Amino acid sequence: MAQPDTKKIFFENLSGAGKAIAVLTSGGDAQGMNAAVRAVVRMGLYVGAKVYFIHEGYQGMVDGGENIREATWESVSSMLQVGGTVIGSARCKEFRSHEGRLKAAHNLVQRGITNLCVIGGDGSLTGANLFREEWSGLLNELVEQGVIEAESVQKYSALHIVGMVGSIDNDFCGTDMTIGTDSALHRIIEVVDAIMTTAQSHQRTFVLEVMGRHCGYLALVSALACGADWVLIPEMPPEDGWEDKMCQKLSATRSRGTRLNIIIVAEGAIDRHGKPITSSYVKEDVSTQLPYDPPPSSPPPPSCSLVVKCLGFDTRVTILGHVQRGGTPSAFDRILASRMGVEAVLALLETTANTPACVVSLSGNQSVRLPLMECVQMTQEVQKAMDQKRFEEAVKLRGRSFENNLKTYKLLAHRKPESELPVSNFNVAVLNVGAPAAGMNAAVRSAVRVGISEGHKMFAVSDGFEGFYKGQIKEIKWADVGGWTGQGGSLLGTKRTLPAKHVDKIAEQMRKHNINALLVIGGFEAFLSLLELLMARGKYDEFCVPMAMVPATVSNNVPGSDLSIGADTALNAITTTCDRIKQSASGTKRRVFIIETMGGYCGYLATVGGLAAGADAAYIYEESFDIRDLQANVEHLTEKMKTSIQRGLVLRNENSNENYTTDFIYQLYTEEGKGVFDCRKNVLGHMQQGGAPSPFDRNFGTKISAKAMQWVSKKLVETFRHGRVFANTEDSCCLLGMRRRALIFQPVVQLKDETDFVHRIPKEQWWLKLRPLMKILAKYKTSYDVSDSGQLEHVVHNRPKESDASVAM
Repeated sequence: MAQPDTKKIFFENLSGAGKAIAVLTSGGDAQGMNAAVRAVVRMGLYVGAKVYFIHEGYQGMVDGGENIREATWESVSSMLQVGGTVIGSARCKEFRSHEGRLKAAHNLVQRGITNLCVIGGDGSLTGANLFREEWSGLLNELVEQGVIEAESVQKYSALHIVGMVGSIDNDFCGTDMTIGTDSALHRIIEVVDAIMTTAQSHQRTFVLEVMGRHCGYLALVSALACGADWVLIPEMPPEDGWEDKMCQKLSATRSRGTRLNIIIVAEGAIDRHGKPITSSYVKEDVSTQLPYDPPPSSPPPPSCSLVVKCLGFDTRVTILGHVQRGGTPSAFDRILASRMGVEAVLALLETTANTPACVVSLSGNQSVRLPLMECVQMTQEVQKAMDQKRFEEAVKLRGRSFENNLKTYKLLAHRKPESELPVSNFNVAVLNVGAPAAGMNAAVRSAVRVGISEGHKMFAVSDGFEGFYKGQIKEIKWADVGGWTGQGGSLLGTKRTLPAKHVDKIAEQMRKHNINALLVIGGFEAFLSLLELLMARGKYDEFCVPMAMVPATVSNNVPGSDLSIGADTALNAITTTCDRIKQSASGTKRRVFIIETMGGYCGYLATVGGLAAGADAAYIYEESFDIRDLQANVEHLTEKMKTSIQRGLVLRNENSNENYTTDFIYQLYTEEGKGVFDCRKNVLGHMQQGGAPSPFDRNFGTKISAKAMQWVSKKLVETFRHGRVFANTEDSCCLLGMRRRALIFQPVVQLKDETDFVHRIPKEQWWLKLRPLMKILAKYKTSYDVSDSGQLEHVVHNRPKESDASVAM
């Protein structure tokens, strides 16, 4: 396949020849660790280094022997979809002692290993840094003991450490997401969605306890993703008397017709006095089970129980436990771990004796390298702040993403009384445009509730601009969007109809309902629609109002945004299907699957889905290919089939080439692979658009839509003059998109130059830089652009002001 131009060719600048890299997983396991191990091994071998597994974490390093084994390309096959860590993890007391580290140093020197890639939590990484600092002293001791030769001290003078954080709790400062967090959220949301159906049947209240001994990230994001009524986390202990407030909230929601309540409790939840708040305490009798003697100044406890006796609600407790650590990793975690693993090898090859140990982190949509101990110290600062009851500071230390999640949850979950709401007298319409995408409903819910909180009257438009010109517009209230976050598709209804043909009727409806602003949630058609409405401003004053767009499409082809709502759910559908298809061939030798994905002319799903599923090739429109490339791929697969690798996977974007169709490629592979492998094909179709939205899409849709609605409110105030709203500047019609590390409002007219309107894609797409990575991990020799690879930064400077990470890929 044709190679993209690169500013810097990786293997011409860096070489791993003569180097030995060891990879280990330590501490608690997390889904995605295997993807990181696979990436380290294959990238290390790709650059010519020797790569070793260290089994059973630091215990294996101390014990040596068969615990430290050389890795091969085939030894990491078929591990992308496996949860946990196949090389084992263990907590090792012996490594904490000087004698234990001395044994570990001896075992590494024997094999010439001076580069360590450690995948674990802050304790594992702190231990690695101590080991690095003591390294030269340990070698001198080994020489004195006569265990190693004096030349070894000079030859192996420095130990280089690069860390990746594997932890489902997302409790490590410096990175927006840790490996395993997204998969844990998938497990939680799967349970919540299942529970909500039975809870509605019986009008029950469910109390869910999720992991998070010291960090409430899982509980907080789960609460956002499912619209929970109440959440209790360590970083935000409730005020004294919270029991009464919670019961009032639950009672109020039931009185408005809600048939269920969800309360999420982090296992480390505490009150203002540092005492635990357990899930059973939330359910049972407060008067008899108060977990501490309240200080004299605190209000008396309720005389009744919290939920069961006080409200009479049928209540159940579910403790998720280690279910959250289990199962197959999500597409997000596979991609994150693969990118981090490759970046870790790059960092090891570039390090010098004076380079501090670093940790590979994620900021927005970019990989960054941060000094390991700065991150550890910041993480410890969080705990210190919590121990000293400086909770607001602890939230800020967690990072902007955590802080924004908390603000958004408070904004959406707790409805203010009518008397406390500001009165704006503005009417805002929200509509979906284009094809349905999972997460659209979460975005609509967020927009409606934020709008109401800011005093606006919110209107829902059914069936996009087709429904708009037909007058399918009605006011939508707070309770109307309850339970929308977990619903797939578009509950408002969505059409691809553009407004230009019916602009006069739409203007009439705008006038009739006195619409002062528009929020459009959709894909490429939504972008085109805003351009058309912008053009219509010269003729119709009704369109001289603030207009904002939030990108939502599985194709991820909207200019101005690296990511769109719905794309993550589609990626998970592709990845899950590929896993099942490959598993179907577990008893069949030498089989290649040709799979067609959606995306129009945009190859995002095929490329990133291919990376997540471990594809051997992905054919897309943006990277042209011909019959010679197809033949080369067949030959490559034929060669691989002669080894222990028995299955192949090839993805093709639906519009990648009008002549080389899925059928053509299937027939070509079938013919050319005769005698070596057989072929099967599968067109995934609209299943990529269906299903419940992933936690990422629910959270992303919720946060980005809330931000867009706040921008609309600000613009309404700015453009209100002489008793009316009048906005006719370019910056009053914007798209809110994620660019690299930040969420940015961009005038749609300025995005025209960035757009290929014929093929409905951006002219430049960030994910194309992931294609060489996919090829390297599939054993192709290719160019790899490292111009964007992470540079060592400092923790305090790693996020720009507007960044709202965790919406990262």
